[in-house]
Amino acid sequence: MRMIRTSKNMRGTVQCDNTTMHLLQANDFVADAIRQEVAKRNILLINIVSSAGSGKTTLLQETARRLKDKLTIKVLVGDLETERDADRIRQTGIDALQIVTGGICHLEAQMIWQAMQKLNLEGTDILIIENVGNLVCPASFDLGEDYRVTLIATTEGDDKPKKYPRMFLTSEMMLVSKSDLLPYLPFSVEAVVKDAKEVNPDIEHMTVSSTSGQGIDEWCNWLIEKAKEKKGIEQEELLAV
Repeated sequence: MRMIRTSKNMRGTVQCDNTTMHLLQANDFVADAIRQEVAKRNILLINIVSSAGSGKTTLLQETARRLKDKLTIKVLVGDLETERDADRIRQTGIDALQIVTGGICHLEAQMIWQAMQKLNLEGTDILIIENVGNLVCPASFDLGEDYRVTLIATTEGDDKPKKYPRMFLTSEMMLVSKSDLLPYLPFSVEAVVKDAKEVNPDIEHMTVSSTSGQGIDEWCNWLIEKAKEKKGIEQEELLAV
């Protein structure tokens, strides 16, 4: 018997005799395994998400330049095709592995788990996931991260938190990127922060520019602080490791 398709069901669920079955259960199972693995190794796991072109890779390049001599950072980069972003990050002197999704618009926990098996994680302080550029699908997939960081570029417009609320609801940090362009664009940092806080009152925020350097030290210090908390040691000890 042919099933009648409907667009009324929420994405990620199916109704069966009044019982909602979570279709992301397999992903969540692997995400829990990732969370346990990085906890065992005291590795801080960061999932960076955004629209395409918001400056994730450039931010990671600048982050690597400033922290590579202080912390051991490794990066997993998700893209539909090519290794270009991973190549750019490797040029800064840190280890980066490209995950080519072949058309899938997000990373899933199984992809991260498999990629982690190809990295030497011994002694790693921070493992950063650069997700596929998309504010929709990645919001639904737990990757076992400690923190989800959403970039919103000044070139995108300041209305994104209300248009894509799930991404901001599930993020702990919002970075307003490309702040050096603020004088030339109709973008209000105050407005985007207000909307983000209305969606998620607990979300933190910073304004950064990888070009001018604005806010990058603050961002790097945030990473150091979170890595310190994960390892349960003082910041001075972490930087001395």
